[in-house]
Amino acid sequence: MVQTTSSPTVSQAKKSSMPVLAGGIAIGIALSAAFFAGHHFWPTPTGLPNQPALPHIAGSPAPTGAFLSLAENTIADMASKASESVVNIDISKNISVPGVAFGSPFQFFFGDGDPSQSMPRRFQQHGSGSGVVIRQDGYILTNNHVVGQADEIKVTLNDKREFQGKVVGRDSFTDIALVKIDAKNLPVAQMGTSKNIRPGDWAIAIGSPLGLDHSVTMGIISALGRSINDMNSVDFIQTDAAINPGNSGGPLLNIRGEVIGVNTAIRGDGQNIGFAIPIDIAKEVADQLVRGGTIKRPYVGVYMQDLNEKIARAIGVPANTKGVLVAKVEPNGPAALSGLAAGDVIEKVDGKEVLTSKEVQKQIRSHKVDDTVDFLVLRNGAITPITVKLGDYPTKDK
Repeated sequence: MVQTTSSPTVSQAKKSSMPVLAGGIAIGIALSAAFFAGHHFWPTPTGLPNQPALPHIAGSPAPTGAFLSLAENTIADMASKASESVVNIDISKNISVPGVAFGSPFQFFFGDGDPSQSMPRRFQQHGSGSGVVIRQDGYILTNNHVVGQADEIKVTLNDKREFQGKVVGRDSFTDIALVKIDAKNLPVAQMGTSKNIRPGDWAIAIGSPLGLDHSVTMGIISALGRSINDMNSVDFIQTDAAINPGNSGGPLLNIRGEVIGVNTAIRGDGQNIGFAIPIDIAKEVADQLVRGGTIKRPYVGVYMQDLNEKIARAIGVPANTKGVLVAKVEPNGPAALSGLAAGDVIEKVDGKEVLTSKEVQKQIRSHKVDDTVDFLVLRNGAITPITVKLGDYPTKDK
């Protein structure tokens, strides 16, 4: 997350009638209620059971039990160890804007300014965020929106050493980027998994909110599978551990100090509503970026719309029809070449019933490029099987 005085926002998750492109094309990223936690830019000129109440006895030792099974310094010790692999990322970008042709008030009022004489005004845009070391040889995991299109990246380690960073790969789809610095024998974060986390589990965030490097906050996992207006089709982890501008790219940890997520966004109209990319997604993307710098992502090429009674009646199918409407098919895409058509109602994917476009996307994401996927669609009142060979998600900046 890059900190910013006017953080860009992403609208809150809500049901939308806008179609969504299967295989991962996210539709309708509006700027409203949720912020990238940390997009801070400023221009410059150049689940435990309740314990019964215990009577107080003077001089008696503190009670022990499930809640206190964590030693008194557990969190502090864990945070201290994990902080060794957390870095601060400062970025700068050169900005040029058209200049004004008038050099004085007299030129402005009397019109004797020469537009050809105008000089562009140059600024530097600065921002900061966080990151986490994932390899001893200088690979750092962060958010794509942290590094953006930066002209210069400065990475500051926990021991205050500074390095110039270079983006070796980025994926705007998942908002993950990989930065490399020329360093060796770096402390590496302990990676966990996001598969087994549950709402109510402890969560610890470490990062540089508002430039306050290596700040530690603690809360719980509030929910799983959150979406922000279907942003990038990522199922976010929601946490109430305080996340603020500058935390973007920093780690979300479990109680064992293992990384379970990459802090990414916050809700701007609430308190302690933050979102993190599950680490299993981040690790998969990072591995691909290290190997080749690009991401291959399965692609179908359809825009979809969740079916309801009103839409069902409008397209002439029974009101109780369950499935997902194909609203549009990309010309020459895998779906079009396989015979899927606008107006089809997808009822099953690989034999599994689907009720929402998100469920279809989830099934597609479980495959790889060039895999085949079996669709069962309702067309002209008849059930029609169609097999689609998945393509590679087309984008200039993955």
